[in-house]
Order: sequence, then C-alpha cells, then structure tokens
Amino acid sequence: QVQLVESGGGLVQAGGSLRLSCAASGIIFSINGMGWYRQAPGKQLELVAAVTSGGSTTYGESVKGRFTISRDNAKNTLYLQMYSLKAEDTAVYYCNGDIAGPGGWEDVWGQGTQVTVSS
Repeated sequence: QVQLVESGGGLVQAGGSLRLSCAASGIIFSINGMGWYRQAPGKQLELVAAVTSGGSTTYGESVKGRFTISRDNAKNTLYLQMYSLKAEDTAVYYCNGDIAGPGGWEDVWGQGTQVTVSS
C-alpha cells in the first residue's frame, strides 16, 4: 500500500523558517503531481503549493515569495521550504500525491504535520 509520511513540522517564532518533507513509501510505479495543503482551525483546506512531475509549480497567493516547493523524484520525496513565517501560517500541513502503485493510480494523502507559528 502506498503511503505518504510528512515530517518537519513544529513550533517556530514569527519570521522564522521550517522545512517540511513528505516521503512516499510502498510499491510505487510513478508519481504525477504532488502538493502541500493546509487546514487551520475553523477554516477550509487550502492549497499551499503544488508541483507537477515535470517541475512546474503553483503557489497559493498567501505564500508566494515565502514558500518554495520542490521534489526529489529519485527519492520519491516532496519538500516545502517555508521562510518568513507568520502566525496565520499556523495549520496542519498535508502532503498529497497522484501515485501509481499495484492497484493503479491513487490520490494519496499523508496524515498531516502541525506547524505552529508564535507571534
């Protein structure tokens, strides 16, 4: 079974930085698009950033210029480098990927990692 496991969340002061990682495991034939989403308390899930298999990126308006998404296809790992963090970036961050495994293509989600930014 294909899984995505996030790491790197934690508590950071406003203005600081964090790097999230998301590792895909299991029998994986191919990975298309991957992305990071977040959900703050009482708010809807929102796109933070996404990257295609070819490396094209998309960012949510609120993180443009501060966050950078990247992927290492050889390691089946997705990253999110976050700079100039603000209190409003506090949320649970989820990794998502369109992954081909033995059962075919699946939309896979990680369990989430908490990011807390103190002001």
